[in-house]
Amino acid sequence: MQLKLKKVDAIIVVTLIIVSGIFLVKAGYFQSPIQIGPTPPPEPENETTPPEVYTPPTSFIPSFRRDVSPEDEGVHYDKLRIAREWWYFGAVFNDNDSELKNWAIQISFNHMARGDLIGTTKPDLLVVTLYGPDGETYGGMINKKRYFGILNTGTLIASSPGVSVEFEDSWAEGEYPNWHVHAEDNDIDNAHEIIIDLDYKTDSLPIWTIGSRAFDKSKSSIANYLFTGCEVSGTIEIDGEEFTVKGTGHHEHAWTPKVVTLGVINGWDWFHMALDNGWNVYTTTYYPMPQAITSKTPKINPLSTMLITTDNGETFTELRNVDIQITRQDKQIFPFVKMPTDFNIIAKQSLNPMYIVSQALLYGTNTELDVDIEVKNVCDKVWKFPTYVGMKVGSCEIEGTLSWNDDDGDHNIPINGIGVSWSMRALL
Repeated sequence: MQLKLKKVDAIIVVTLIIVSGIFLVKAGYFQSPIQIGPTPPPEPENETTPPEVYTPPTSFIPSFRRDVSPEDEGVHYDKLRIAREWWYFGAVFNDNDSELKNWAIQISFNHMARGDLIGTTKPDLLVVTLYGPDGETYGGMINKKRYFGILNTGTLIASSPGVSVEFEDSWAEGEYPNWHVHAEDNDIDNAHEIIIDLDYKTDSLPIWTIGSRAFDKSKSSIANYLFTGCEVSGTIEIDGEEFTVKGTGHHEHAWTPKVVTLGVINGWDWFHMALDNGWNVYTTTYYPMPQAITSKTPKINPLSTMLITTDNGETFTELRNVDIQITRQDKQIFPFVKMPTDFNIIAKQSLNPMYIVSQALLYGTNTELDVDIEVKNVCDKVWKFPTYVGMKVGSCEIEGTLSWNDDDGDHNIPINGIGVSWSMRALL
């Protein structure tokens, strides 16, 4: 017998099926909605792994080369055997908050030996220079009187302990780890009025590049140390308009005895550069042979030094096997004597077994360097007869590569940056 559902019974059955289905879905017996088609890719993660930063192997620097006292920072030319002394401050304003972005300055207080500027009674020298990235050049250098007899009766006056030096309206004072520098160009640049006020601060110890004593270097007759990677901030006023500046700087202090004369050192080239990657490079070389006799520079000059720091002076890669070649020179200042403009600097592993051992043990590295340096804006001064000395200070650019190999493989790091330079040449 066939059962026939009445209309009302059909409605009841359908309602029960729908209600049961809703109950089963909510109870988790079915997944809804059902995915049709391929599974969509997962959402990308916001976190990214920073690239590996490689740094060159560092050199072993003995502790006695990383110490300075207030007596070291003070005056030494008051000793009978010391003939010259300088206190030097430079900076590149590479901070993004600097109103003079990528400008550079050089300020130096120099007590020169009387024989350095022979024929003049003005051996006290002040350098105040300012360079812009678009060719702007302000300041220069000037030398003024020093009297015979009593010390500190000249234009430059210095004392101890700590840095305490003045030259008319310009001065520097302080001691590790803070210094303040105030410089005015006065009659150095008659076309402009420049007033500089800068604070220097460092978290790192200095490094001595020259010193005839292992300890108590203040009693050395020849010495040189520098702080690099300093934090520099302050103001610069140009023709009445004031700018706030901030960047990376360095402070250097050196003195030499009377026996070091122009007949011993007939020139030098000196650079300090702040790289785009945050590293700092310092290099200097001295030339014992007058350029008038030979324009060739030795392949490996024992008087050349190069320092590279990746951490603002905490550690150093020190290269002594440095070949500094002049690739271009500009105007002739004396017969057979020209000022350099472009340089190529190469440091590579030596084939000399003794040098390999000393480089590995003392300077620590199989690091090789190949860079070009171009001197840009310049301020120069030439002392003619009977002195025959020329100086050129300026800004510069560096470009090249630094390479080494270690457990992580071979590394070839681009070197790019800006800095300051100083060259000196003497006829004889």
